[in-house]
Amino acid sequence: MAAFPTVLVVDDEPHIVELVRYNLQHEGFEVRAAYDGRQALEALRREPPDLVILDLMLPGIDGVDVCRIVRRESSVPILMLTARDAEPDRVRGFDVGADDYVTKPFSPRELVARCRAILRRVAREGESPAGSPVEIGSLVLDPTTREVRLRGRPVELTTKEFDLLRLLMLHPNRVFSRDFLLERLWGPEYSGGTRTVDMHISRLREKIEDDPAAPTFIMTVRGVGYKFKGK
Repeated sequence: MAAFPTVLVVDDEPHIVELVRYNLQHEGFEVRAAYDGRQALEALRREPPDLVILDLMLPGIDGVDVCRIVRRESSVPILMLTARDAEPDRVRGFDVGADDYVTKPFSPRELVARCRAILRRVAREGESPAGSPVEIGSLVLDPTTREVRLRGRPVELTTKEFDLLRLLMLHPNRVFSRDFLLERLWGPEYSGGTRTVDMHISRLREKIEDDPAAPTFIMTVRGVGYKFKGK
């Protein structure tokens, strides 16, 4: 992470954007802004930030859909910002991949503190929110170019195989349930079962493990799901 973390603030209310910008810049953050969902997605794809502050209610593509789309493409942490305080909205935000939630009106000091806490957690988990390559053992994954190399040699993966491997490698030693992986990568509307996840894990092991029957990268957690063995 850069010495001055970059935050993308997404809100259709300019005075909210400026309030957040002022307080974050005062604390040493670099701040960029977007005012609707389309602008947010364009900004994220053009130059990935270290953190996104995302309003739930946006014109055009709303914050929930933006969050869902971002989660399919990136592991950048997301702090949802909204005027709503109902539990279903908080749950909905977390379900589509938000990392934390702040309700308007908010304390600027609390917002800054939550941003710092999220970034500390990301650093501990070994993530590369700005798109830097992730290297664990002899395996290297580049989220920006979507390339994977094993001992320097390219590994050909399908889109879903790459997305699955990226999620696991960005959170080494974190256990993911099959249900979580299915919803995160295939979406809540997907009608297939968790066997889909198992099949993709099996194919990944065939491509990155020396012995797929005795994996050293992608480990099965009995009765739960999978994890990527970290350093």
